[in-house]
Amino acid sequence: MSNLGDGVTLVAGPLLAASLTRDPRLVAGLAVAQRLPWLLFSLVSGALVDRLDRRLLMVRVDAARSVAVGLLGVAVLADAATLPLLYAVFFALGTAETLFDNAAVSILPSVVPREQLARANGRLLGVQMVANELVAPPLGGLLFATAAAVPFLLDAGSFAAAAALVAAMSGRFRVERPEGTAPTTLRSEIAEGVRWLARHRLLRILAVAIALMNLTLSATLSISVLYAQERLGLGSVGYGLLLSSMAVGGISASLVAERVIGWLGPATTMRLGLVIESSTHLVLALARSPFLVGVIFALFGFHAMTWSVISVSLRQELIPARLLGRVNSAYALFGFGSLSLGAIAGGVLAARYGLTAPFWCSFAAMTVLTLACWPILSARAVAQARAQAAGGRDGP
Repeated sequence: MSNLGDGVTLVAGPLLAASLTRDPRLVAGLAVAQRLPWLLFSLVSGALVDRLDRRLLMVRVDAARSVAVGLLGVAVLADAATLPLLYAVFFALGTAETLFDNAAVSILPSVVPREQLARANGRLLGVQMVANELVAPPLGGLLFATAAAVPFLLDAGSFAAAAALVAAMSGRFRVERPEGTAPTTLRSEIAEGVRWLARHRLLRILAVAIALMNLTLSATLSISVLYAQERLGLGSVGYGLLLSSMAVGGISASLVAERVIGWLGPATTMRLGLVIESSTHLVLALARSPFLVGVIFALFGFHAMTWSVISVSLRQELIPARLLGRVNSAYALFGFGSLSLGAIAGGVLAARYGLTAPFWCSFAAMTVLTLACWPILSARAVAQARAQAAGGRDGP
């Protein structure tokens, strides 16, 4: 429910920004506002997730998001929307996301047996993608073309419905501290999670890799609305359909990711994913056909979903339950924090050197990352990390 509304807003937001300004830097600034909280608050959010009941936290966060995006919808309806207001609401949504997403990942091992994590993550991510990236983009473009306020009001209702659904879950989802444990500060708890990730070789490598992958992806997607309109000649509905093609690949992967990973192994699958990611930026830099771009977006979506299933499942499997929120937040600082930096870079590059400049720079960066990670992401490294976690050791 919340991903359906969220996806509509993520399409309508850039369209609203593009109606207020044609400056690529200001349009890209919206993505910066949404992703900046991951740099500022992800570590604190992770510590709170390990302290509080994860279910109740998710309910309260979705209720707050409903209010924030609802206010934006009312402002658009009253013809009072401005870029600063749009930035402020997207910053608030991004701040709430640091809490909700971390709690959602951390709560899953309490619901699903360890051996079913890959399947559960694939199904869950697939359902989210259907709502967020397949149904929502064309719906968001259509609704925005009909009445600019409707997508945001729809999103407010979806967050309210999602809060009610999560509230209906039974049970307690709070990590209980052993009796006699000395009180700790939020700062020391955050430091414990960061140190654990820094010492874990495999997850540390994946954190650095996802940071550069997301930075390059954000650099291109932040100006994608201008790329679609000015280079490919698409309107608002066409732009939404183009983004949906990525979801087609992702949804397909969610159905078969478990088998693909079992056949190739996590390490080989990630290596191939790096090749696909590098190639995507090269094709987009050269392409002028909406059909070709749609095909490469679908292939990229397949890779991105498969990579996410591997990454999330490995973290849930390797990180001790008491540290899940904090280590995941440190990991997210790399993964999501880099999105805001990428959005800034994409806007500056496009404004100075043209709309294809972010794609060329992203291709160069991803080629270097692929060559550097190829010998490190090995089947042996994954097997050693799993054996260590199975042995009950708290860290490397």
